[in-house]
Amino acid sequence: MSSTPIRVTFLCLGNICRSPLAEGICRAHVDAMGVADLFDIDSAGTSAYHAGDAPDPGSIRVASAHGLDISRQRSRQLVARDLSERDFIVAMDTSNRRNALRLGAFPDDRLVQMLDFGSAEAGRDVPDPWGGGRDGFSVVYQLIDEAMPGFIEYAKELGPRNR
Repeated sequence: MSSTPIRVTFLCLGNICRSPLAEGICRAHVDAMGVADLFDIDSAGTSAYHAGDAPDPGSIRVASAHGLDISRQRSRQLVARDLSERDFIVAMDTSNRRNALRLGAFPDDRLVQMLDFGSAEAGRDVPDPWGGGRDGFSVVYQLIDEAMPGFIEYAKELGPRNR
């Protein structure tokens, strides 16, 4: 495989709930699979509402309950440069996938939705847990964690794109 890392950005609206969890979950999976050196992983939001903020306490709490520390992540907004520099953008929902496309063109096979890789949830959106209570974060964690191995295998198969 190429020595160029596979650059992945997980995407949601504010980059404080779903995408930071996805970033942390992906890091844990690639570590466990022994392929962490093949990946460059981050997350972003389609809005700048929370730029510079730490993840939501609910995301930090559910990640910690699963042995992950995402507390040092900071929210950032997806920018047009990401479309030329990243190999995959993994949107948590249809709305944010559409919003990413407003920044410019990106290959369909590389601008995917997280649950496209889950067994029972293909085509569905990862629900936004913000303001939805404590259980919402657990549901989001479970959905992303179940879909992540499928995404990682998909990304490894396609590899970095020609830029």
